[in-house]
Amino acid sequence: MLRSVKNTAEKIRQMQIQGAHNVAIAAIEAIEKIPNESSAATKKELLEELSQAKHILFTSRETEPLMRNSVRWIISQVEQSKETKIRQLNCVISSASQQFLKNLQESKEKIAEMGSKRIRDNSVILTHCHSSTVTYLLEKAAQDGKSFEIICTETRPIFQGRRTAKEMLDIGVKTTFIVDSAARFFMNQVDLVIVGADAITSEGNVVNKIGTSTIALIATEARAPFYVATELLKFDPATMYGDYEKIEERAPDEVWENAPPKLVVRNPAFEVTRRDFIHGIICEEGIISPHSITEAMHRKYLWIFDQKS
Repeated sequence: MLRSVKNTAEKIRQMQIQGAHNVAIAAIEAIEKIPNESSAATKKELLEELSQAKHILFTSRETEPLMRNSVRWIISQVEQSKETKIRQLNCVISSASQQFLKNLQESKEKIAEMGSKRIRDNSVILTHCHSSTVTYLLEKAAQDGKSFEIICTETRPIFQGRRTAKEMLDIGVKTTFIVDSAARFFMNQVDLVIVGADAITSEGNVVNKIGTSTIALIATEARAPFYVATELLKFDPATMYGDYEKIEERAPDEVWENAPPKLVVRNPAFEVTRRDFIHGIICEEGIISPHSITEAMHRKYLWIFDQKS
């Protein structure tokens, strides 16, 4: 039972699925397969299976509010449905899953359309880690005929920056690859910084790959605008109630395999970048100040404030 959900959760845990957008899509697709694997005979039993699936997926990665919000949304649609027969409820799951995926893609399109307008010809853009939302934005700018170049960090310890570099080369963008610690050296050549996000807090702070805050500080010093391109659905409603977004800490072996005995190796995967260093958040509502994130959420996704649990 829940075979697809368990397999997906393990792939997320092992970093075989990376990026908040891709993790959410994988979770949604796993939830959508539950009707084919379910033995539930009543609505109550189906909701119990969905609750189990939610727990399995939520514990696969701590810093994934987009995935959590997508799963909560689908389950809420089943809970609110007046249908009681399993066949109809299975249709509700499928419909809710497809609607969320459609909304997610539409958000990505809007972000790319608005964000690409900030890119000028001959711009030099620095990015950190890999974000499908950011690379989609850059691809849109290239398709619009913009001529620009990218500097991307390697993003230790898992080197997600290599994926970004390959994708930029594939679309014909001049790309320079640097080690993370060289960011300050190159920042004076940079016109703007664009990064993705894994989570947004109610204060407008952003949680992203470790090293992002360093990039933001360096960009501020060099007076290079620092933008975050992200879907608003990465907002974590729990932060409205005093909770902090949890920061995943991964295995030391990712940093140093077979490290000397007794050596303490720390490997936080994410960190918080304060809103004070963010020039603007490029989202489906436009390019907004991080200070106005809660207002934008109330305007666009009011339902999310009932989904904190």
